[in-house]
Amino acid sequence: MAEHRFFIEPSVVADDRVELSPEVAHHIGKVLRLAEGDEILLLDGSGNHFRTEIDQLRSGGGSARIVEQWHATEKALPIRLIQALPKGEKFDLILQKGTELGIGRFSPVSSGRSIAKAARTEKKLARWRRIVAEAARQSRRPLLPTCDPVEPFGEAVAGSQQELKLMLWEEGSMPLAEALPAGPPTDIAILVGPEGGFSADEAEQATGAGFIPVSLGPRILRTETAGFAVAAVLEYLYGDFGANP
Repeated sequence: MAEHRFFIEPSVVADDRVELSPEVAHHIGKVLRLAEGDEILLLDGSGNHFRTEIDQLRSGGGSARIVEQWHATEKALPIRLIQALPKGEKFDLILQKGTELGIGRFSPVSSGRSIAKAARTEKKLARWRRIVAEAARQSRRPLLPTCDPVEPFGEAVAGSQQELKLMLWEEGSMPLAEALPAGPPTDIAILVGPEGGFSADEAEQATGAGFIPVSLGPRILRTETAGFAVAAVLEYLYGDFGANP
């Protein structure tokens, strides 16, 4: 079985051939030093797997021949992380480690107390998606998590349709354990505020949209840590942390 794996766009698959992007071809030929005839595993992000043999490597791209293909799913609980943008490069870490933990959708939002400015971070969307793809490749996830464009706080919470919606908030909240159902929910949204926390108005908007304010005990976690902590608990209780590899 091919050990080297890469995510590809579904549109590059045609019949028994896959076109390799310049980035993938460069990594295959220049970094891994693979050659024509070597096997690689290509994933289209939606569960389709293609075991292929490298057909051609050239400057600016390449191609591979499909030897075998199948569809795979994952048992991770569908989690959407609605994350107020933190300052600096902290969101890069959130994307990388959140992908490893099983989060399936990242929704960055601009809130009243966000230090990062949405106008600047919109230019980073392509890089954010590359970080997610690389983390999914490294952690051997069969599905590629999505990363949404930056959205205003109010629009994100109002449009959330997940069955269970949790807002991490230290004021007027209940312990996380009390908010969790006995049986696994279909999907969950986790709402995490910025370094300055939610404003009272934002907390009201979120609770009005069905979010349950929960706390994680006596310690205050950083904005880049809080989502990880809850995602790990949820994947252990309802997801695939207890599954065989």
